[in-house]
Amino acid sequence: MKSIKTYAGFSAALLLAGLSSCTDLDETLYDRTTADNFIQTKNDVYRVFLRTFEHGYNTIQGAPYQLQELSADQIMTPNREGDWFDGGQYARAHYHTWTIQEGYINDTWTLLNQGIVLATNSLEDIQALDPTRFNLPVAEQKQLIAELRVMRAWYHLRLLDLFRNIQLITKVKGEKIGPAQSTPQEAYAFIETELKEALPDLLAKGDPGTAQFQGRWTKAAAAALLGRLYLNANVYIGQDHYADCATVCQDIIGGKYGSYAVESRWDAPFDWNNDQSSETIFAFPGSFGRSHWQYEGGMYFWGLPYNVPIRYMGFTDFGSGNPRYALQPGHDVDNREYPFVQGKPFVKFQKYADDVRLTNYKNLGNSKREGMFLQGYLTYNNNRDTVKSTRGYTLYLRDQVGLFKYTKPNQVLANKTSDMNNADQNSGIFMVKYPFYPSTDPNKIEADYAEIRLAEIVYMLAECKFRAGDRATAAQLLNTVRRRNYPTGSASLYPAGGATLTEQELLDEWGREFIGEGRRRIDLIRFGKFNTTTWWDKAADADDHTKIYPIPLNALNVSPQLVQNPGY
Repeated sequence: MKSIKTYAGFSAALLLAGLSSCTDLDETLYDRTTADNFIQTKNDVYRVFLRTFEHGYNTIQGAPYQLQELSADQIMTPNREGDWFDGGQYARAHYHTWTIQEGYINDTWTLLNQGIVLATNSLEDIQALDPTRFNLPVAEQKQLIAELRVMRAWYHLRLLDLFRNIQLITKVKGEKIGPAQSTPQEAYAFIETELKEALPDLLAKGDPGTAQFQGRWTKAAAAALLGRLYLNANVYIGQDHYADCATVCQDIIGGKYGSYAVESRWDAPFDWNNDQSSETIFAFPGSFGRSHWQYEGGMYFWGLPYNVPIRYMGFTDFGSGNPRYALQPGHDVDNREYPFVQGKPFVKFQKYADDVRLTNYKNLGNSKREGMFLQGYLTYNNNRDTVKSTRGYTLYLRDQVGLFKYTKPNQVLANKTSDMNNADQNSGIFMVKYPFYPSTDPNKIEADYAEIRLAEIVYMLAECKFRAGDRATAAQLLNTVRRRNYPTGSASLYPAGGATLTEQELLDEWGREFIGEGRRRIDLIRFGKFNTTTWWDKAADADDHTKIYPIPLNALNVSPQLVQNPGY
């Protein structure tokens, strides 16, 4: 498989380089692996089919995650006494002052396009097969083709979201130059058509063969991508498709594509056995001994303070953690709440004081945990010891950013500066959505990555109802998910009629339920807040050209058919 991936990556690099059609690439090959001599058995067919899935799992973290979260109002990567300055790239992401040479922008463009190339290459291989040769029923061949079309649409949708003016790659074999750039309208129509045409050939949850179908595209998962496309249509192409989004979501919730249900525990969709969760619609399979990309440094493992995994969680397999990602603060260094509306994610959780997620994260034993945040002092060894920073001072995690170091919680800090360049290891609350069970726990690092869950479908439908003027139904829908976060009978649930459900509250609720799941940027854009409002250490932008990213310089240099996005 290593050689297959290497070959596929080389092919992707050639295609995406946009090589001139006059370049002579002909050579005599004496030993090579092709579809003709590699695919010999039905197992080989599935090996070809699955190539792009592992790549896709990898793209949920790292650079693509940064583009969606670090440019928004919840997550930050500040300069912590010299750690994570990295040439100012994270500050530029925060301030919306990125350039066309940013590595994380280039990496995202490349990763997603490589995924498309892998999916298309596999699609062409499987379309060309004689299914009788491999004891492959025609319906099964069609199913594999449909899944690859959905996978390719997933990549294209993310590129459309981030860059808008993209290439639609539908053919790779024999190609020496990438396709022309498409308009947002063309890309939108292509994605919609791909998903609609694939749907009939996909399996629905509960169909024979889907009992162990995690990580595979089903009817509900493809329909969910249509919902995402329609929800953001006004952003992508300037057209309102909320009614289409509502129809798709209602079909999923109503069981048209199989039976799904919202979990009764907030953490169940992220727990070690979430492959069996009734809420999971599409997830990438993860395990300790194999891929587990959400637990890597590009995502949640580097969302833990130094020494916390080992000392506080008892997890010693990956090292000591790293405070790359933390929540942006809601309070200044004197602990006064900031007056701006956007951001302040922990304050938004504290608005409903009985939220069970506000409890400090703690492993309870037997593959169980409580709480979703790390705050204050973190004690271990039967409360005899407290986690220290790598610089010697005892950690006291707070909803503030500053150079606190040895400053006690009740002491006044003389240095009032709070910005992206002045943070220490005490700065910011940390989030633990996926559990880090101890190294002795048999289910450590076992959770799958839930890319699509039913809660998202409910929230999309609620937003569509809200925008149609039906606040009562919107509030009722949101409460079907929110009720698991509060005690029975809690006043924190929205009252009947939806009087308290304002547009800002709806946006805040999106932020609470999906915090850290790589989507905050597009939610801000859809609500008109991304460029026009302020949050911690972030003024409103002069214009809105940064609601899409630039085509990276590397892509422009090798693909002359590409035109840079406006404003860059």
